[in-house]
Amino acid sequence: MDEEHTAGYKEPCAVCAAVDWGISDEGRFYCRSCHNVIERTKEVVDPNFNPGNSRVTAMGRGSRTKRPERGRQWVLCEGFQFILRSQADALVRLGVSPRFKDEVLCELWRSFLQKSRQAYASNPVRPTSVGGPGSDVDSDGAAESTANSSETDGDSCNQSIAGSSSNWSEFSGSLDAVSYLSGSMRTSRQSLLSMKRTLALIHVALVWSREPLTLSDLLRLVNDGHVPYVNAHQELPDEMKLRGKDALLFRVQSIPSHRVVHRDAQALILLLQLPVFPPISRQSLLHPSLLSLRYLMDANLPDELHPWVCRLMERAGMADQTLYTFHLEGCPSLPRYDVQTAALIIVTMKLLFGLDDRTEWELSHQACDQDATGTMFSLRRWFRVVQAALTRAQQRRNQEVAGKQWAAQKLLHPDSQKTSVVLKTKRVTEQVQVCFEKLSGRPVSARRGDPSSFRFFWGDGDSADGPSLHQKKLDGVLTLKDGVPTPSNSTYWHPALSASQMCSRLYSDVEATLPRTFVWLLQLFCFLLDVRPAYLFQEVLKVETRVVNGNSRKRSRKTKTKT
Repeated sequence: MDEEHTAGYKEPCAVCAAVDWGISDEGRFYCRSCHNVIERTKEVVDPNFNPGNSRVTAMGRGSRTKRPERGRQWVLCEGFQFILRSQADALVRLGVSPRFKDEVLCELWRSFLQKSRQAYASNPVRPTSVGGPGSDVDSDGAAESTANSSETDGDSCNQSIAGSSSNWSEFSGSLDAVSYLSGSMRTSRQSLLSMKRTLALIHVALVWSREPLTLSDLLRLVNDGHVPYVNAHQELPDEMKLRGKDALLFRVQSIPSHRVVHRDAQALILLLQLPVFPPISRQSLLHPSLLSLRYLMDANLPDELHPWVCRLMERAGMADQTLYTFHLEGCPSLPRYDVQTAALIIVTMKLLFGLDDRTEWELSHQACDQDATGTMFSLRRWFRVVQAALTRAQQRRNQEVAGKQWAAQKLLHPDSQKTSVVLKTKRVTEQVQVCFEKLSGRPVSARRGDPSSFRFFWGDGDSADGPSLHQKKLDGVLTLKDGVPTPSNSTYWHPALSASQMCSRLYSDVEATLPRTFVWLLQLFCFLLDVRPAYLFQEVLKVETRVVNGNSRKRSRKTKTKT
């Protein structure tokens, strides 16, 4: 189709001297050889045009040169603020309480700006250099504008922190991107915001609000595109131009891990010197007593396992709400609610089934022999059902990762001199994407369905991942002793639990020595939480240490009582 419209234009390209013209989606001529775009456009025939009733009355003789794009001066904390606001709005649309944004996140953001002396301070940090030509506003004025504009409105998440509408100029980039990346700022790196730290601040606000959204849930929403992160800079207003060093701060090439975001959240709490968090009681959905119900459902484990998880928490001394309520003196580390709950379930499974590659299969065989009504839980059947669903889910995730689009519609590049290269790369990428869509028959950019707290759907129907085993009984692995149900398994294995050995030995070193059933269960919950096995394994060792120490203290108390 392009040849019909470009046949009459035989001028060679000014860049590569080739005569091979195409027409872009915007109707402009471009060279197919070097992708150089020229001013010539496709002629459009107006069907309503009547030559007899129209005539030229005037002809403009203005300049045909393209006007420079105009922007305004801004600082990086203003850009991060827009991104935080878009992330918070997305969470509110997904069902999070508006109080999380209006009362908690905004206050934390104000406190961060004050502690880092970017605003709300008598001596705010000032940009060391101006990021572009044509700017006649000094750094003192920019910092003063930052503080003043923030004080004009109580809701700092709904207004611009720096700059004003009068600061329009032919401007390139933010004012303080160079100072953010300079060596002089490395010593105070913990007080600077980054894209990863926006998620850490969101996580801290969610915990303070006691929202039933764990860190793994947040990262899953980010990975699925329900919460802006990968191309969050597209949420910035058009007048905030991203140029030069801004690309190094706002460009995202991967989703941060659970460990990284949790570490940054811990650092932010220490920087802000926050008071005691609202208590996470046993009625809170973040407490393992209730959070374990959700993970048991997602793993298709029987409901009767939940009381045993709660008994293990009591035995390990992990039911107290002070262990899950952050405060600098009693609980100086931000709890990892999701990872701790998964570790509790794994340890409970070890207590009941052994998970030593022998005991669990013997118990399953006994349960099948005793099960005349088909109501007993069989670990062998559960393994087959879940393993099939897990394999399909991992394949779907690998396909989604392969088809994930990291390129943004809004171009972001570190050097304005490389604009033509970036445009050419973008055009080639779009053409390859179109070809891939035609070959696969599935749009690469197709978004996933509505977000869910569960990875799997167990039940009847074609859409289910497998039959539900939630109502199965644990009678096959329990025996009555003095009228009290007791696990039939009387042995419990565990690796070395000393602090020095736990820290020095890597999971990769001990994985080959661990029972395969235990490793598979570990990998199942790693898939549910999207964490690494070594990360969850360390938490399992901590829970086992608390269980062993709790039993030792009880035995010592009994011995003292007898004496």
